[in-house]
Amino acid sequence: MKHTLKITLFLVILFLGAQYIGLGIVNSYIDVETTKQTGNFTVYPLPDIAGMQLDRPDLQEDTSFVYIIIAVLIGTGIILLLVKYGKINIWKLWFMAAMAVCLTAAFGAFFTSWFASVLGIGLAIWKVLKPNIIIHNFTELFVYGGLAAIFFPVISIWAATMLLILISVYDMYAVWKSKHMVALANFQKDAGMFAGLMLPYERKAAATSTAHKASRTAPGKAVSGKTSPTETKSAILGGGDVGFPLLFAAAVLKGNGMLPALVIPIFAAIALFLLLYMAKKDRFYPAMPFISAGCFVGLLISFLL
Repeated sequence: MKHTLKITLFLVILFLGAQYIGLGIVNSYIDVETTKQTGNFTVYPLPDIAGMQLDRPDLQEDTSFVYIIIAVLIGTGIILLLVKYGKINIWKLWFMAAMAVCLTAAFGAFFTSWFASVLGIGLAIWKVLKPNIIIHNFTELFVYGGLAAIFFPVISIWAATMLLILISVYDMYAVWKSKHMVALANFQKDAGMFAGLMLPYERKAAATSTAHKASRTAPGKAVSGKTSPTETKSAILGGGDVGFPLLFAAAVLKGNGMLPALVIPIFAAIALFLLLYMAKKDRFYPAMPFISAGCFVGLLISFLL
């Protein structure tokens, strides 16, 4: 097992929490009455942030995945340049701005525009300037719902499926082949601004015994065993591993309704748990192929309901 059972279960629970909170946010943006009256899928507008209206991208539903993939690749390239030149402050500013936008969109589902803006910006600043594990994971529970609220109107189930497949392939390449995803994760942790769920915990280091030296110890001398001190580890799950399955579930919500959408996170979480349970310590694994498989199984199961 990659982490302790307690930490593994807690990470999976946080993942599930982000999925269901995100679906609640997405559902709150659907204008049900207008959709029924006109027959056209209609959503409420996003809130203002600092006096500026947040706008959704104008994309075709079935081809939107192409533009999202391109945006992911461009964003990754920019971050790799920041890693190369050690521009941590630029990353923090970018991180803060992205957090403020997504959190404002998330809270806009429940509060007035001005309050959502104040809350979103305030939490983003707090997260960057005074980071701690509680505020970090609390905001992570909402930020992906805000991201989904921005993109779900322009993505179909077909596009979301293609997005999961392409992202899974990319994730395998980035972790196992080029390994640049590992470098990005380490850079973010070093900067104290990790995009994703994170649970630091203490784990006993491998025990070092001197018993095997007994044959070389002088007669009459006692031989004692020494245990290495504990070491601090972090159980992490990247932002994409949370955001992309949520976007898939949001597309299912949009196309098939709430009940089928609620099934998706359950099987995605099961797949995540199995990955963490079978994974070995101190090794990096691409989570998206496993989570995507769970999403597809969940979609198949939802057709039977």
